[in-house]
Amino acid sequence: MRRLRDPETGCPWDREQTFASIAPYTIEESYEVSDAIERNDMRDLKEELGDLLFQVVFHARMAEEQGLFDFNDVAHGMAEKLIRRHPHVFGDVSHRTAEEQTVAWEVVKAEERKAKDKGGILDDVPVGLPALTRAAKLTKRAARVGFDWPTLNEVVDKLDEETLELKAEIAAGDLPKAREELGDLLFVMANLARKLDVEPEDALRGTNRKFVRRFSAIEAELKAQGRTPDEATLEEMDAIWNRIKQAEHQAG
Repeated sequence: MRRLRDPETGCPWDREQTFASIAPYTIEESYEVSDAIERNDMRDLKEELGDLLFQVVFHARMAEEQGLFDFNDVAHGMAEKLIRRHPHVFGDVSHRTAEEQTVAWEVVKAEERKAKDKGGILDDVPVGLPALTRAAKLTKRAARVGFDWPTLNEVVDKLDEETLELKAEIAAGDLPKAREELGDLLFVMANLARKLDVEPEDALRGTNRKFVRRFSAIEAELKAQGRTPDEATLEEMDAIWNRIKQAEHQAG
């Protein structure tokens, strides 16, 4: 990386990059790691982890050039954090269950935020997270100080309320307000996912896979008939979809 960034003999593209310009690639590589895991492709995972590690090296090198920190500082800081957050492993705290460790972890993180003077409770929830994930984290953080619906049913009731508000704005033809109500509905959905102990992104990815699987089956059936989806009616495609859905339910 040092050679790639060399002002005289390095790569012109690498020399021009900044933290901001590289950040999208860092996010992209993280998703590619997740994708390899989702596909259970260990060969691809090894490669994608290397690509993600390269992003860490890239950022660390740019920081080193500015006299901020280097790769060793990054690794050392991570090691210190792991030791600090696992006193039951590295210290003299008694053995914890996974549930107890989760609670203790959040306490330590809260102390770290206080030491860093991060300000408000929500201030350090990363803005760059996927919106559904960030919504779940925001509600989780607020819930720690009691700002939460006590029961799951109350969240479901709120979901119904937001759905009715969205329908009202659609019926009124007020698209800006409908957009806002849609955001409120999605936020409540993220909160509901948290209450159900479900990662909203995981749930949506599962539904995406299901949609792709069923639509691909529609394409395959129409292809066997010598047709494409744009040559079929909505009713025909919907009928195939329902047959596929029923078959999946019967299969288990």
